Amino acid sequence: MSLSQQNGAVRRAIGLMSGTSLDGIDVALVETDGAAFVRRGPARVYAYESGFRQRLGEGLQTAKRIARREERPGDLAALERELTLRHAEAVRQFSEDCGIDLSSVDVVGFHGQTVLHRPEQALTVQIGDGQLLAEEIGVPVVFDMRARDMELGGQGAPLVPAYHQALAANVSGDIAALPIVFVNIGGISNVTYLDGTNDPIAFDSGPGNALLDQWLEREAGIPFDQNGAIASEGGVLPSLAERYLSVPFFDRPVPKSLDRFDFPVPDSAAGSLEDVARTLCLVTARSILMAAKHFPEPPKLWIVCGGGRRHPAIMADLRAEAGEGVAVVSAETAGFDGDAMEAEAWAYLAVRSLAGRPLTWPTTTGCREPAPGGVLASPKTRHGGAPTAGLL
Repeated sequence: MSLSQQNGAVRRAIGLMSGTSLDGIDVALVETDGAAFVRRGPARVYAYESGFRQRLGEGLQTAKRIARREERPGDLAALERELTLRHAEAVRQFSEDCGIDLSSVDVVGFHGQTVLHRPEQALTVQIGDGQLLAEEIGVPVVFDMRARDMELGGQGAPLVPAYHQALAANVSGDIAALPIVFVNIGGISNVTYLDGTNDPIAFDSGPGNALLDQWLEREAGIPFDQNGAIASEGGVLPSLAERYLSVPFFDRPVPKSLDRFDFPVPDSAAGSLEDVARTLCLVTARSILMAAKHFPEPPKLWIVCGGGRRHPAIMADLRAEAGEGVAVVSAETAGFDGDAMEAEAWAYLAVRSLAGRPLTWPTTTGCREPAPGGVLASPKTRHGGAPTAGLL
């Protein structure tokens, strides 16, 4: 059904995010009017077990056959249903863990799982059944928030800048200085530039954790570099770094966005496990800072979110190369939750969607005009259905 405009009301919303790292479901509660008012609540992460992560990874390969966004080749339809039911169980578990009565929640923002992103073909696919989720949890669900942007000629990503804009007003203390850039280092890195006056400028800046994670999983059967232990034992391979940092993507005009597979994993012969890991950390950091050439003014503050903020080598490289007098801080130093920010954003965007406000701008995705978006799914009976249990 179409969304009705409900401007101005403060609503209680839960946001759900399953990102490109394929590690689990982030859940967060936010009270917001979808504009400037944001009150952040609790957040949790519900990890996928390794077998389901593997199935999601296989689903990404299957999704390469999709030519129209409604197609679900192979076992993608079954995977979509299971993913949705896992999100429903995550909401119920979150409700229990945090003492939140779901009858007090006005809306849930559901991202689903991106399995294909080809903006040059106006094609982006997130699996996840919003109607099924609404019926499982008994709460209205806003989903499919990228489609309208693409219909208006946008990249369909990123969507989080609207939330970054709301948060920027809450940055205070010694680090507060404009312009601010929010950096999210997930599977892919993206940046949001905010000068306090104009619409946000945002785009995917390059590889995030995905390259490093894929390298370690393939070569060593390790899902990620815990505390940077592997990269700390390696040295940078200049030729490998240059190979990544010289690809045409970095010279393309903005806005622009990436698919998880746009940067291939290095060959096994590229170097030792440790040296390649260390090099990929530098590639992630340097590609983020290279984004500054697309900004009107040099940033004075970089706020780093996502899992990459925990990697010592990535953060060290960012701070070493950001320039004199430029602060690079974690989300926590700025007073935010770097793990929960994307899930919080999806809660915020759901309320913003209900209000009919833009989720994206020409400066963030390249859409022809500010674009609202989202589809509203209402439960047939609020809090009346029998849940499907035991999936997490």
